[in-house]
Amino acid sequence: MKDLAQFVKERRKEVNLTQEEFAERTGVALTVIRKIEQGKTNLNMDKVNLVLKMFGHQLAPVSLKENIEPNN
Repeated sequence: MKDLAQFVKERRKEVNLTQEEFAERTGVALTVIRKIEQGKTNLNMDKVNLVLKMFGHQLAPVSLKENIEPNN
C-alpha cells in the first residue's frame, strides 16, 4: 500500500490541494484520504477508486495466474 499512498500524496500535492480540499473534490471523507496517504491496508476499494478517478486511474483485480511463469 506504500506505492498507493505515495502516488496519491504526490499527485494531490502536484495539484496544490490540501487533504481537506482533496477530500471535498473527490467526495470522500477526510479520514479516507488520510488513511490512504498513511498506507493503511484496510481500505474500502470503492472509496480508493473515487480518489484515483481524479487522476484517471483505478484499482482493478489482476489474476495471479497470468503473472506466474511455468517452472521449467
